[in-house]
Amino acid sequence: MKRTVNTILILILSFQLYAQNLNVEITENNDTPYLLGKIDKSGLEGENYKSWFTKNYNDYKPNSEIIKTIGSELKNYTITLFMGTWCGDSKMEVPRLYKVLEACDFPMEQLTVIAVSRKPNMYKQSPQHEEAGLNIHRVPTVILYKNNKEVNRIVEHPVETFEEDILNIITRNDYKSNYQIVTAINEILNKKGVKGLKRKQKRLLKTFKGKVSSMFALNTYGKILFNSNSIEDVIAVFELNTKLFPDEPRTYMSLANTLGFSGQKEKAVEVLESAIKLFPDNNDLKQNLEVISSN
Repeated sequence: MKRTVNTILILILSFQLYAQNLNVEITENNDTPYLLGKIDKSGLEGENYKSWFTKNYNDYKPNSEIIKTIGSELKNYTITLFMGTWCGDSKMEVPRLYKVLEACDFPMEQLTVIAVSRKPNMYKQSPQHEEAGLNIHRVPTVILYKNNKEVNRIVEHPVETFEEDILNIITRNDYKSNYQIVTAINEILNKKGVKGLKRKQKRLLKTFKGKVSSMFALNTYGKILFNSNSIEDVIAVFELNTKLFPDEPRTYMSLANTLGFSGQKEKAVEVLESAIKLFPDNNDLKQNLEVISSN
């Protein structure tokens, strides 16, 4: 009994120690190393990251007038940043964000930085799952909180610059981040579920058709939902994507593959056969149909 208790205590202490570690670096199978979990600036200045971090930090020149305007008020906020040290946008934007925050003399104890995974089974997740429930579908994502409530967020890259976007958020706050279609769909799913999303499909199409930059906006969001086992939600999102981008064969393949995974083989085949009629020369669609049909 004593040995069992001691073992449990060791496991608990080991877990707590891991959870508290900063700047954990993952090196697997000769892949490029990446940071995972809670990190800080010293981790980003480490050997495998300093080349891009230092260059992009030094190259950025914040607007000094805006810095003077936002510096004092920004100290009333806390910030959570989700990023990937493997991600091109994070490599470009995170050093710039640090430059702005330091120019504002922002208290770094009010900044939490989470490095997420690039692995398929943990895509854009962290070991402690700080991202859970926060709709982290793109990195970097910068979330500003005041009084423990989210005020707004900057997604993937600023609409203008970090200092201009932050100025909007802490003053009039009519700021709209990138990927508003994902924000809208995520809110519907949270409040009304997949049935609500289907009911609002026509309205979403009317609002967003022709205004979404590419099929990858919802395709990436669907991958995040898939990793959280929300298969019905994924199917509804991918169905909407085929209507937003009817001329993009990959939207049909994403939908068909998810249907096939969920055991709806007949529907998956139907989607691909319909797509092949639209794109009779597309070999990827034909190969996809052969794979699904043979399973």
